[in-house]
Amino acid sequence: MTQFSSSPQAVEDSFLYLSEEPIEVADLLSKSHHSKCGAVVLFSGEVRDSSDQREVIHLEYEAQPALATKMMREIIADARKKWPLHIAVAQHRTGEVTVGEAAVVVITATPHRKEAYEANRYIIDRIKHEVPIWKCEYFADGSHEWGGNCNCQKITGDPSKHVYEF
Repeated sequence: MTQFSSSPQAVEDSFLYLSEEPIEVADLLSKSHHSKCGAVVLFSGEVRDSSDQREVIHLEYEAQPALATKMMREIIADARKKWPLHIAVAQHRTGEVTVGEAAVVVITATPHRKEAYEANRYIIDRIKHEVPIWKCEYFADGSHEWGGNCNCQKITGDPSKHVYEF
């Protein structure tokens, strides 16, 4: 079984946080095991076929690459301060992403499941709400709609309140 380097810094320095190519979820997962970890949590945010009762054809993501990468590194570094993470990786797609494809993946590995789940949720929530990545949904009726990576305002009614804060 292949593993990411046991040095978190080595992974973070060389890891590709943004990808124009499809995310190889199985490949990332196969590299996300560590002998000190009893828990590996994988979150894969995938493009669904509908949004607000409209048929989705595909999504398109744009990012400010240097800043997005820097922020994703910082989010993972912050998570490492809060939980005993031996593996923490996150990768987000840019460009066109079709229905069924992964748009974002977060993998965390810790000695116990509670920390792996908590860290994973923390990382994905911060990526969606803070990192400069924008998505455009393309619908079957020919229309499209740009938005941020976060759509919490539709649920909470307040742009400053996020679903994960409830």
